[in-house]
Amino acid sequence: MQIQEFYTGKAFDADSFFGGHPGAQGTHFAVWAPSARQILVVLSSPAGQPLGEYPMQKTYSGCWETDVPAAVPGQCYQYRVTGADGSVVDHCDPYGTAMTLRPDGRSIVQGPSAFVWTDGPWMERRTKNFDSPMTIYEAQAGSWQRKPDGSLYTYEELAGMLPGYLRDNGYTHLEWMPLSEYPFDGSWGYQTTGFFAPTSRYGTPDQLRALINACHEAGIGVILDFVPVHFAVDSYGLRRFDGTPLYEYPAAAVGESEWGSCNFMHSRGEIRCFLQSAADYWLREFHADGLRMDAVSRLIYWQGDPARGVNGSTLEFLRGMNSGLQKRHPTAMLIAEDSTDYPKITAPVEYGGLGFDYKWDLGWMNDTLDYFRKTPEERRQNLGKLTFSMMYFWREHYILPFSHDENVHGKATILQKMYGDYDGKFPQGRTLYLYMMIHPGKKLDFMGNEFGQLREYDENRAQDWELFRFPLHDGFAHFRRELQQLYLRYDAFWAGEYNADHFRWLDCDHPEEDVCAILRRGHASTVFALFNFSDRQMPHYTVPLPGPGRVEELLNTDWQCWGGTTERPGTPLTESAARTFTAGLAPYSGRLFLLSATE
Repeated sequence: MQIQEFYTGKAFDADSFFGGHPGAQGTHFAVWAPSARQILVVLSSPAGQPLGEYPMQKTYSGCWETDVPAAVPGQCYQYRVTGADGSVVDHCDPYGTAMTLRPDGRSIVQGPSAFVWTDGPWMERRTKNFDSPMTIYEAQAGSWQRKPDGSLYTYEELAGMLPGYLRDNGYTHLEWMPLSEYPFDGSWGYQTTGFFAPTSRYGTPDQLRALINACHEAGIGVILDFVPVHFAVDSYGLRRFDGTPLYEYPAAAVGESEWGSCNFMHSRGEIRCFLQSAADYWLREFHADGLRMDAVSRLIYWQGDPARGVNGSTLEFLRGMNSGLQKRHPTAMLIAEDSTDYPKITAPVEYGGLGFDYKWDLGWMNDTLDYFRKTPEERRQNLGKLTFSMMYFWREHYILPFSHDENVHGKATILQKMYGDYDGKFPQGRTLYLYMMIHPGKKLDFMGNEFGQLREYDENRAQDWELFRFPLHDGFAHFRRELQQLYLRYDAFWAGEYNADHFRWLDCDHPEEDVCAILRRGHASTVFALFNFSDRQMPHYTVPLPGPGRVEELLNTDWQCWGGTTERPGTPLTESAARTFTAGLAPYSGRLFLLSATE
């Protein structure tokens, strides 16, 4: 790292200088704390036995350094900072690459990684998936599954379980909720203390590498949640690191987030380097295939509130970070979790954009789930909730998310949100997911939704896998698996999906009948789906086709094999069609067809 680039916010490798770096003569420590009066490296054993205190010297402007011959990999340390306000606080290393298990707040000296990657072929062929299928499984490492005694699986144990499960169920990517070290389980990792340190809840950094490597070998990409907006308030973390508001804003009006955490002050070059170096670290050291940036709306507007205006310094930070990451990792994905209508989120920086590759379409999620909550009578006045998304879809590269945020805080799970009683929710849910798949945009679904989880997410419990004993849940899981395999098989679902020429409404003009039909055209296939969102049987639903062809039924959400009322034919139903096609639809159902040119 060139020190001047650190001060001006241009460095992406600040971790190469700051932190603890073992060498032949012990470990070199460096930390940035411009207003500190004194800093000691406090060395200890993993069990907490004191091993000595070593004073640091102030070198560059605001930087403190020292060499500790006694410090070797595996030992623990903190910086004892005498702050400008006279306080004496032991802090973990902001650039530390491993930490002890909560509530202990010590960093761990780490030598170079000993892990041997075997994912070279994956990394060579990796793309951003604009013209490829992408179905993302969002998960939290501690509550996907647990051991019979309730304890957590390690990274390595998950490596033997999760990649195969995802592959078998038609997922292409795994998105982890934050794995950077955090103190409070209830924050789910979104209030971080160790921005460079994988959480020790599940093992070591090399064990996390093994998990990601196993995913790649199974053909599964890995996206990591990254939190560049705010950090945990715990005293041993970044808060008032040198006795002043160093990483955070000094004024509470903008320095404290709605979650009670501290907001980063992105106008400082040193803070920008800290965050963009951390982002680069996860992509570089852990072969992550993408970063999903949390709470981007809070970076666009002051406190996420458009009424308070655009935050120019954070937008400058985002453009600089994304531009640098795109150059360093041209095939990795940068994804914005953003609820605003701020333009050009996914446009390149050189074209006036923020430089993300994808943006979550939270408007689509809210409108779609609101529609499926409604009674049949209410739906007749609200079909626009399903069609509105295509009015703006072409402005950005969207991902359609049914994320963890829709499975917590009294919102109910996705299946629970469906209109009707227990039995009635499943046909609604099957139709919902067919609609999601035929709608343009990459797909994201939270763990448990694939089998109809009926309990909100709890970080202290595994998913309710015993639900597979119940026929409706087992049938729902089989439906989801077959639907996703069809998505992977036919390029009509994803090829050219950000090009308006590949999408067509076959019918969306009869809201009083609660029906619609969508056609998707790929490079090698064309599919279309018919939907009946009402409680009425529809024996004859006729839609126009772009031309004559052969129609083959691929899937019916009402087939008995997953809990519906219609017998699945032994061989796929096929028929020739001219410029219209007519099919019957059960209540709350959808049917998917393949359209082939007539020979």
